[in-house]
Amino acid sequence: MEREAFEKLYETYYMRVYSYVMALARKRHVAEEITQETFYKAFTAKSMFRGEADEVTWLCAIARNLYLDEMRRQAKSTGTELDSEVDSGVNIESEVEDRDASYRIHRALQALEEPYRKVFELRIFGELSFREIGNICEKTENWARVTYHRAKLKLQNSVFP
Repeated sequence: MEREAFEKLYETYYMRVYSYVMALARKRHVAEEITQETFYKAFTAKSMFRGEADEVTWLCAIARNLYLDEMRRQAKSTGTELDSEVDSGVNIESEVEDRDASYRIHRALQALEEPYRKVFELRIFGELSFREIGNICEKTENWARVTYHRAKLKLQNSVFP
């Protein structure tokens, strides 16, 4: 990838990718680190970009995978601290139920057909406006609103039937 093209990619999408990662991580330093790593990985692997999705979607997918890798690393390193969590008053049953609900939501999201999945991810994880989503998908703002609403209903019906 040419340096100028990479700089343009970085300038164009940095805040969107950072916002997406921040929504996942909820910690500024983690979001900054993962966002930087995302662009590094994109720069070194640009030849793997197949053009099947928008660049921002591709970047967010890289970011999501890096975030999940980081969470797995943290879980491995803190796996022995479960007993201290029990002693500190953490409700393990509630935590397991939350994880189960989260898992079901993510599974349903992965099963969601396009364009519903893309619109939902751009709205929730990318924190984009309906106008921006419409522009990315080359549709109208109203189309983005309707598609997001339908995606939300499909997710609700598949996760909580």
